[in-house]
Amino acid sequence: MYKVSIVKCNDYQYKKVEEAVFQCLNSIPEIKSKIWPHAKVLIKANLARADKPEEAITTHPSVIQAIVRYFQIIQCRVVIGDSPGAPLGYTKKTLERVYKETGMMDVANNTGCELNYDTSVIEVINQEAVCLKKMTIIKIVEDADFVISAAKLKTHTMMMYTGAVKNLFGVIPGRLKMNYHLMMLSVERFSEHLVDICQYVKPVLSIIDAIECMEGNGPSAGDKRHAGLIMASENPYALDMTATHIVGINPLEVPAIAAAVKRNIFSGNIKNVVTPGVGLKDIKISPFQQPDTSKIGGGIPSFKYEVCTSCGVCVESCPPRVIDISSGRPVINLDECIKCFCCHELCPNKAVDIKNENNIYLGF
Repeated sequence: MYKVSIVKCNDYQYKKVEEAVFQCLNSIPEIKSKIWPHAKVLIKANLARADKPEEAITTHPSVIQAIVRYFQIIQCRVVIGDSPGAPLGYTKKTLERVYKETGMMDVANNTGCELNYDTSVIEVINQEAVCLKKMTIIKIVEDADFVISAAKLKTHTMMMYTGAVKNLFGVIPGRLKMNYHLMMLSVERFSEHLVDICQYVKPVLSIIDAIECMEGNGPSAGDKRHAGLIMASENPYALDMTATHIVGINPLEVPAIAAAVKRNIFSGNIKNVVTPGVGLKDIKISPFQQPDTSKIGGGIPSFKYEVCTSCGVCVESCPPRVIDISSGRPVINLDECIKCFCCHELCPNKAVDIKNENNIYLGF
């Protein structure tokens, strides 16, 4: 059986969030027995872009601050870190901007915890991996005694859903994410890579900020959706399965979850989940709007030129480099597009739409 702790929390008022996070984690007492005093704990937040907390794209600072406080009380040395999306690069300047915009600097000021500015990377061996036996990750992951995946519940145009497991793709440094997308062209192959990363990092705990979530064409261009939950588990796959079940997505249709089940890492059966506190039957949430890509089993990116500013982020974020902006506006070579939707995810102006192969627009 898999224990998934769920606590209701209606908004981000800090005292309420702290109470909810503490209640959630206290329902998993095994955590305290694993972590020793003075251990270095990395909270791997979802900080993919330099977005304000109210955008519901990144893990909310109130949730991160409560997690920090919890582990400081048990005398841990807590560090917040992530490697933002590819076009931003993995530099101190980028980290400073992202930490400031996402509210992580405020968390550090309020708690005295550390923000990771070490941009060193390291090649690691992952013999059990299905995709890459060697991979490069941010060094802070190796330096930490324990890693906590602190994710945001969102839909995802490529992966259908992003949570505890997908959040760990952020341990791949900056622009190298683009190379890995090129190495794993299919959704299935990329999903195996996500599982490989999760199995290597082995987060001691995974937490999902599901107070304000995102539905539709997430992980950054969707619509905010209130769920009012904090969720946690020692098992990131069981946590993601439970989260998708709650928001009306078939867990086994989420490629990363399906890949973990295929490899017998966990059962994939929601009946094997126990929820201390709030039970699944006590949660009434109408199904989330799924990404347009899931409705037709694919889709292609298309620019909305009326809102496009020709900033060039799409060009910088495209793994196969098939977006040309020499005419003054971006144009995609669809014959070579790998449909990773990085351009859609990282566009700061939500100027990339999803359409089907017959040029029929979906959504907007």
